[in-house]
Amino acid sequence: MDASLPDLAGTYPPGLLAALWAIVAVVLIVPFTVRKVEENLEVFLLVMGCAAVCVTKDWSGELVLSALRDPFLITLVVLIAGLAFHFGRPYMDRHFGRLRALLGARLMLFAVVTGLGLLSSVITAIIAALLLVEVVHLLKLGRREEIRLTVIACFSIGLGAALTPVGEPLSTIVTAKLRGDFWTLARLLGAYILPGILALGGLAAFIGTTRRKATLKDVHRRDPLSGVLLRALKVYAFVAALLLLGEGIYPLVDRYIARLPSAALFWANMISAILDNATLAAAETGPGLSPDQLTAILLGLLISGGMLIPGNIPNIISAGHLKIRSREWAVIGIPLGLVLMTVYFAAWFFLR
Repeated sequence: MDASLPDLAGTYPPGLLAALWAIVAVVLIVPFTVRKVEENLEVFLLVMGCAAVCVTKDWSGELVLSALRDPFLITLVVLIAGLAFHFGRPYMDRHFGRLRALLGARLMLFAVVTGLGLLSSVITAIIAALLLVEVVHLLKLGRREEIRLTVIACFSIGLGAALTPVGEPLSTIVTAKLRGDFWTLARLLGAYILPGILALGGLAAFIGTTRRKATLKDVHRRDPLSGVLLRALKVYAFVAALLLLGEGIYPLVDRYIARLPSAALFWANMISAILDNATLAAAETGPGLSPDQLTAILLGLLISGGMLIPGNIPNIISAGHLKIRSREWAVIGIPLGLVLMTVYFAAWFFLR
């Protein structure tokens, strides 16, 4: 164990831990095997979050208020941006074609992934994800290519948003816990994140530009205006669900994850593929950790967050808007995430 890691282990009844592991297993397995669950993922996760809190008997007025209040700002941003894009899409359609013709298809894909990854640290991961959705509509690719682009871009956004405390909740929490300044995480992680964003952009440039029938763009355009409101409500439910699930699963984090050595934490943090990575970051980080330990912890959280839809907010927003199913996301997200985890672990291990 790393000497500077606090001993966070608590004493929990074996039955409680077994019940929480069962909930984790259900969250990981059921969305890929039951079509109705896959189509209503936010409701399913909300139920699982409530179940986890019931198991720990951790219900409180503060938790309920937090679950009702915390998703509001994200939902409002999604709703306002959704309405703006909905009414402004004809204008965007007219001008986007010129930009694509100027840059060419492959350079355009590279620019989309790298640009959104870098901008997400300034405009927030939420706005970057909403911009991604609109770009996917406008590129007019085939469905398979659109899914690949979306998953790759969400990895890029998830990485880039961690560079500043305004990018996403994880970076806000970690910067506050470290008592750092605006550029603390950029100095700590920039040498790892920037090459990763460029590599993801290069990968996106080779996904293909074939036009097929029934693309994500076509599916989205059939939605009425009420669909904008419905998607915003789904984001609200998703965020509330992840907050409850993270709170309920906390004993597992406390007992099995938070006190592991740095190298083990890097891989153990793949659990952030289904949990709010900000919750895990709050439990695992602190001013007593060395830069090497912080780097391993944060990189594990950031990369694995792209592997499944519940892993981070950009995934949730993009998958909801574009109607990407859990299995479709995982087929691309898990292999790509494992490759990135391996490359980053090797880089961290040899460069520390």
